[in-house]
Amino acid sequence: MSTERESNSVFKPGQPQSSLAATAATAGIQRVSIEESIAKDFGSKIPHELVPLPSRGLVYPSGHPLHLKEEVEISAMTSHEEDILMSRALIKKGTVVTELIRSCLVDKAINPVEMIIGDRNALMVAVRVTGYGSEYPVEVTCGACEEKYEHTFDLASLPVRSLELSPVSPGTNEFEFVLPKSKATVVFKFATGRDEEESLIIAERQKKLNLGNVDSPVTTGLRTAIVSVNGISDKAKLSQFASRMLAYDSSALRSFIRAHEPTVEMKQHAECQYCGHTEEVAVPIGVNFFWPNR
Repeated sequence: MSTERESNSVFKPGQPQSSLAATAATAGIQRVSIEESIAKDFGSKIPHELVPLPSRGLVYPSGHPLHLKEEVEISAMTSHEEDILMSRALIKKGTVVTELIRSCLVDKAINPVEMIIGDRNALMVAVRVTGYGSEYPVEVTCGACEEKYEHTFDLASLPVRSLELSPVSPGTNEFEFVLPKSKATVVFKFATGRDEEESLIIAERQKKLNLGNVDSPVTTGLRTAIVSVNGISDKAKLSQFASRMLAYDSSALRSFIRAHEPTVEMKQHAECQYCGHTEEVAVPIGVNFFWPNR
């Protein structure tokens, strides 16, 4: 019986399409071997999907496994991935999604931590679709009558917003923006999985030091995004700059980054069953996104 893998695209037609340790590579070989064994013994193939990367691989340097890659291949979720989702240790560390993506990636040379958030989101949605289907029922609140009703999102229909900006240099996650008020030239980057994990670590440290009231989402986001200002890249100076940016400049930069970030558009239109009001609703990543039976 043939052991050829099945491949197709997660998102519906019409949508835009660091090396790890040796143990990870070995795990990848073992997974392929297990898949082949299951196909031979039970005639059951584990489907493989092609997932379009919003970045089109343009933000990764030459030699990186994602350099100029417009799509990557993943294996469908299995009971092994469900074990990962149930891992209390990974949930506590905040790395459960990273390890889920890592497990499903066919190319084990790809490190999910090094990926920009938009590419990670594309893989996260695709993995969820392979595991539990594209339907995602969620309770939403109507913006008109404020009644709560259930809406089912179609995750396979979420549009992919591809990167349109040109990096400062080819193969870099660095882009320019001139602040409208101060006229300073800012080089910024799109946040990565590592940035996200470091933010969680910092928040946890603040909590342990009884600094729970320290809430600085704007400046924290700016410090993460800004690579240099007028050629200055000293982190201490950039931190000071981020904390005292003119509000007009700060808002303009953050809006520009949000508008141009390559990602999966996590929004769909929903119609209230009570008043008929239709509005665009953000797809909430609640507990039943990866745990639909809870």
